[in-house]
Amino acid sequence: MTGTAGESPVCAVVGVGPGNGAALARCFAAAGYAVALIARSTEFSAELAGRLENAKAYACDIADAVAVAGVFESIREQLGEVDVLIMNAGTGAWGSIEHVSAAQFEAAWRTSALGTFLASQQVIPAMKQSGQGTIIVIGATASLRGVPNTAAVAPAKAAQRILAESMARTLGPSGIHVAVLILDGVVDIPATRAYFADKPDDYFIRPVAVAEAALTLSRQDRSAWSFQTELRPFGEKW
Repeated sequence: MTGTAGESPVCAVVGVGPGNGAALARCFAAAGYAVALIARSTEFSAELAGRLENAKAYACDIADAVAVAGVFESIREQLGEVDVLIMNAGTGAWGSIEHVSAAQFEAAWRTSALGTFLASQQVIPAMKQSGQGTIIVIGATASLRGVPNTAAVAPAKAAQRILAESMARTLGPSGIHVAVLILDGVVDIPATRAYFADKPDDYFIRPVAVAEAALTLSRQDRSAWSFQTELRPFGEKW
């Protein structure tokens, strides 16, 4: 990592893996941000941070209030106040009501809804003081409808989206833009490519395109903010 706290605007990406998280980190770093890469472990994110101009990896369970407070204090000290917060963390507990455990159901909610709540509380005071800031939630179609095998994921993502809507209405007058990107499709990462091996390239959502959409949201004029933006490949049924 290079740079000094306060020299560059700061973007904190929560949930950094080889898909959307990595693409978001690269995109905002290229746009001149100091980037905080937050994940449960730094095994992947530390290597990524080392290849970016001004980035640092942080290990944190986003559903742990004490850990979240600690990691955002470190970000403030080392990079500066957060200007853009992106919530990309989620869990993959797929299954029906008959197959999902209570622990999986709770973990999904804690990561998506509680995690968004805790991280947002850490950045809102400074955003309000400066009169500007952006909080972006990477959402999913599951937040809009409960299709089969989303008994844990759908309630968690729906709670996250509703929380974001409440935040948007509350924080907008203070200059804080809260937005949700609904991803309606399969994100292009090695695991999904292997699972959907028979699908063509245009079946998948490209992480770099998700990242570019998030950057666009962060640059929207206050007179024309978007709250909910849906992203899908042209071939996706909707």
